[in-house]
Amino acid sequence: MSGAPRRGGRGPPRADTLTITMLPTQVTLVEVGPRDGLQNEAAPVATAQKIELVHRLQAAGLKEIEATSYVSPRWVPQMADNAEVMAGVRRAPGVRYSVLTPNLKGLEAALADAAARPDEVVVFAAASEAFSRRNINCSIAESVERFRPVVAAAHAAGIKVRGAISCAVGCPYQGEVTPDEVERVVVLMKSIGVDHCGIADTIGVGTPRRVQAVMERALKHYPLVEISGHFHDTYGQALANIYACLEMGIHTFDASIAGLGGCPYAKGATGNVATEDVVYLLHGMGIATGVDLDALVDAGAYISGVIGRASASRAGKALLARRGVAVAAPASA
Repeated sequence: MSGAPRRGGRGPPRADTLTITMLPTQVTLVEVGPRDGLQNEAAPVATAQKIELVHRLQAAGLKEIEATSYVSPRWVPQMADNAEVMAGVRRAPGVRYSVLTPNLKGLEAALADAAARPDEVVVFAAASEAFSRRNINCSIAESVERFRPVVAAAHAAGIKVRGAISCAVGCPYQGEVTPDEVERVVVLMKSIGVDHCGIADTIGVGTPRRVQAVMERALKHYPLVEISGHFHDTYGQALANIYACLEMGIHTFDASIAGLGGCPYAKGATGNVATEDVVYLLHGMGIATGVDLDALVDAGAYISGVIGRASASRAGKALLARRGVAVAAPASA
C-alpha cells in the first residue's frame, strides 16, 4: 500500500538522510554545439561568431570542445570555414579541441596547419544497416573500413580518435536497433584502433533500460573511461538516459549549448540534450563538472541570439528569467 511503513514498523527514510551511491563524483562534458549543433543551421553563422562561441564555452569551464568538421562544403556548407575557425580560436590551457574527419582528405586538411591542428578527431558509423546505406550508400562494415587509414594517420600524428556510433537505439528507417547490432559496430571500431567509443541515440527514442542494455555491450570492449553517451531529447528522455548511464559509472557525455542540433534524416528528431540542462542536473546531484553554470547560460543566450531562435534549454531559459533577462524570440517563418 502507498505510504505503508516498512517491516519492523519503520517508515521510509527521512529525506535528509537519503544518499546517492555508486554514482561518479565528477563528469566530463564534451561540448558539441559549435560543430554538431551548428552544422545544420540553414542561415550562415559568421566565422567570428563561431569563434566567439568557442571562447565563451571554454571561459565557462568546458574542457572538451568539438569545434568544427572537415567535410566537403558541398555537403555541409556551414562548416566550410573549418580552417579559419581552428586558426582563430585562442586556445585555453587544459582544453582539448576535436574535429570531425570522415575521411583521409578531411584529416589531412585538419593537420595542414600545425598551429591549428586538433587534439582529437572524430569518426562515425551507424548501428543500422538501413541508415548507413541511405545516408552514405555503403554497408556498416565498408564505412568502418574506410576509417582505417584515418585512424592510422591520426595515431601517427599523435592524435586520439573518438568513434561515434549513431542510431544506437533506434533508426528512422528500420525502427528498433538491437544491442547485438550495436556491439557488432563497437567490435569493428575497436578492430581498426579507435580509442574511444561514443554511443549515440541520434533520433532520441531511447529509454533508460534500453540505453543501459546498449552500454553494457560497449563496456565489454572498451574501458569505462573510454565510453561516452550522446543523447537527443526528441521524447524528453535525454536526462533520464544520462542518469541511467551514471548508474553504470559512465562519466563522459556529449551535450550541446542551448540544445542546438538535430538529425536531418529523422522526421521530428529534436536537438542534442542542452549542456545547461545537463550541468543543472549534475550540480543538483553534487556531481562536479568544472563548469560555471551562469557563464554557460550566457553562452547559450549569445548563440541563440546569433541564430535568432529561442534556446531549447529549459534550465537556461529559467535562469535567464530569474535574472529578468528576455530570451531570444524564435525567428519568423
